[in-house]
Amino acid sequence: MAILEIRTYPDEILKRPSAPVAEVTDEIKRLILDMAETMYANDGVGLAAPQVGVSSRIIVIDVGGPEERGKKESLIVLVNPEITVLDGTRAQEEGCLSLPEIRAEVKRHERVVVRALDREGSPIELTGEELLAVAVQHEIDHLNGTLFIDRLSRLKRERLTRLYFREVVKES
Repeated sequence: MAILEIRTYPDEILKRPSAPVAEVTDEIKRLILDMAETMYANDGVGLAAPQVGVSSRIIVIDVGGPEERGKKESLIVLVNPEITVLDGTRAQEEGCLSLPEIRAEVKRHERVVVRALDREGSPIELTGEELLAVAVQHEIDHLNGTLFIDRLSRLKRERLTRLYFREVVKES
């Protein structure tokens, strides 16, 4: 496994919709393992393939507690995910590995149902609530070329973008 470079805003790949995965090959399975390793190394809860420079519809998520995190059973892999049900709404503070140091409250649905392929290419259906629902929506947004700041008001998005470029990008 390898830790991959995380692409940060304003990298163009983060704004483009990702292509569906035709088949879960050994190369895709290796990418999934590398994405998980990268997510854990950066203390993330989720990671989408575009965030590591791959324009494919793949996400990894782990919302397990300290004892579960990093175990194979707690890692959720979704290939070609499609949300089929959205219920309720909630607002919660979000951050993103592609926008380091920036956090904002975002309105999302509090429950989602998703159809996808798992890490072996088998069809699955996942129901997510609370943090899992938020993480699924956040990562699927990445697959569609949407960042969490795109879900904010124009004024708030512009303020956070200025802050990001002044404090985060300037330091790098």
